[in-house]
Amino acid sequence: MGHMQDRLAEFQQLIGTLQKEYPQEIQGFLSFMKKAESGPALSAKEKELISVALAVAAQCEWCIAFHVSAAASLGATRGELMEAGFVAVVMHGGPALTYLKPLVDAVNDIVPQPSVARTA
Repeated sequence: MGHMQDRLAEFQQLIGTLQKEYPQEIQGFLSFMKKAESGPALSAKEKELISVALAVAAQCEWCIAFHVSAAASLGATRGELMEAGFVAVVMHGGPALTYLKPLVDAVNDIVPQPSVARTA
């Protein structure tokens, strides 16, 4: 398991723990998140790509892992994920540039490599 897959597992474990120990608090947050992300103007994939960029700008490895996984499950490509990361760099500068490292790790750990056709 890669480092960013570990981060994803840690985040999922945290949410499970919070749901058991602090159900009202975490449910309030999750309900707000669901409502905030429910608008029809952007696709779910587009919203996850925005979240990837924000996670890079916020310098949060767990957020990067979570949103890369969510975006990939909605069909985001490796190129789209990296472009979202570069948009964060444009807006946030050098500190976001350093967080392209965990983004690259998450893309490599979580997003399947495209298959390469072999020629005989």
